[in-house]
Amino acid sequence: MAEQADPPAQQPGWLGWALALPFKIAAVLAVSILTSIVIEWIGIYCGWWAESGAHHAASNLDTALGWIDTQFTRSLIVAQPVALARTLIGGIYQGAFVSTGITDWLASSAADGGAWGTIAIYGHAAVDVTLLVLVRVVILVLTSPLFVMAAAVAVVDGLVRRDLRRFGAGRESAFVYHYAKRLTGPVFITGWLVYLSIPFSMPPNAFLLPCAALFGVLISIAVGAFKKYL
Repeated sequence: MAEQADPPAQQPGWLGWALALPFKIAAVLAVSILTSIVIEWIGIYCGWWAESGAHHAASNLDTALGWIDTQFTRSLIVAQPVALARTLIGGIYQGAFVSTGITDWLASSAADGGAWGTIAIYGHAAVDVTLLVLVRVVILVLTSPLFVMAAAVAVVDGLVRRDLRRFGAGRESAFVYHYAKRLTGPVFITGWLVYLSIPFSMPPNAFLLPCAALFGVLISIAVGAFKKYL
């Protein structure tokens, strides 16, 4: 008797995708924070940074806050992005590190010197790196209209090229469509992961603009290669 074939796995619907999205975002944030802390600690131990101790992480944090003050004074999402960002980061710092006594413990350990002083250096670096990742998350949220605009333009461009191919007897390639569609999500997530985890200061626009352009190109290719007839 021939073996009965297994039924095809059902793809999650929009509801399942929406329910899983917060957990995916939390996972990306957790991985970015842990990766950034590990890279920062390795850099401190190996002497990669020009600044000594935890000053490298503190310098990167100050630079990121400065970019919010200068490059994100206006936003399509909130009326006062600078005030909101500083209030949010300040509240997280107060609730997660000051109210819990972590900053006081790090300060007292640094004053003791020795092994506890070394632990305090790595602890201060971890705190600053965590806040730096959160600042970059705020920057990503403020620049999210850029990705929406890139996706919208890409969809329009892809639909135009699809219609030209449809009415001009162009060739249809399911391989191109599925390959571009499969790459869209990983490119989007990987770009955000890299930006959140890089251990040095980098202007947001220098990184996010190419990511948005690549994101748009993949969407345009996927839409343009979509099957001619539904």
